Amino acid sequence: MSVQSWFNRIWYDRAAPPWGLMPLSFVYGAAAALRRVLYTHGMRRPSRVPCAVIVVGNLSVGGTGKTPLVCWLVEQLRERGLTPGIVTRGYGGSSSNVRPVTALDDPAVVGDEPVLLARRTGAPVAVGRDRPAAAHLLIRAGCDVIVSDDGLQHYALARDCEIVVIDGDRRFGNGWLLPAGPLRETPGRLKNVDAVVVNGGRPLLAGALSMRLEARNAVSLKDGTVQPLAALAGKSIHAVAGIGHPERFFNMLRSRGIEVIGRGLADHARLTPADIEFGDDKRVLMTEKDAVKCRPFAGPRHWYVPVTASFDGADAAALLDTVMKKITRHEPPPP
Repeated sequence: MSVQSWFNRIWYDRAAPPWGLMPLSFVYGAAAALRRVLYTHGMRRPSRVPCAVIVVGNLSVGGTGKTPLVCWLVEQLRERGLTPGIVTRGYGGSSSNVRPVTALDDPAVVGDEPVLLARRTGAPVAVGRDRPAAAHLLIRAGCDVIVSDDGLQHYALARDCEIVVIDGDRRFGNGWLLPAGPLRETPGRLKNVDAVVVNGGRPLLAGALSMRLEARNAVSLKDGTVQPLAALAGKSIHAVAGIGHPERFFNMLRSRGIEVIGRGLADHARLTPADIEFGDDKRVLMTEKDAVKCRPFAGPRHWYVPVTASFDGADAAALLDTVMKKITRHEPPPP
């Protein structure tokens, strides 16, 4: 059993975590609270940039659906005449420097999600631990609004709007902070954000918006051929997912009538040819995030399934209204 699988069992399958992890959670919570207080009370000053910053983050570790929401939001902002750029940490990449990311960059260097974002959105993407510096790089490239993929707890970059995405199935797990539970901050943090988006399941509180991830097609890594998922109904396939919640991907395929033999890997795992080979002639489906790492060694049996964030009309309008108001009210930093 991998370390991630061990923690997932504790966080989501047990009523209480092992007692030895509980003191560490109190230490983590105290450190996180102190960091927030330092920034909110002016003892540390966040860096303000000349354009609005929209943060899309979460309270818990692992996948909640924020990256598809970032893609959706960038598309919506572009349709409204803006030039959005995306700032991201680049988790899993070896580079620690601030740098632009293109669709052709090596995921092992810049991270898998930045490459996915560059390929999917076509928007300028900058990666680096220093988020303010990454934001300035995008502004110099012509961007007039910054969307931060993750970064809710990285207060060094001042933000105009905070959007939190919650997994509607797993929610807050056992309710404990790291490492006894999956939370980076307590649910009380939701009182201070501008919008709460629940990915699947029912909204957790009044005013929360419902989002779902839609998948219609599979795309060949070898030649880009597109095939409807409906064509795979009743067939047995292998599925690979190196994401925070692999079962979400597997269950989505099963809901299409596909017989899934799943292989869950650690989030941001560096995939090798052995990870996507099974010694038979069954088709292999994987997530889009995994696909960016497998292109160099993928064969004709390897396909990925892109997902798209979708809202009901009223919820989409409510979220965009919130974001656009925050962009309009942005005050540039003093000269």
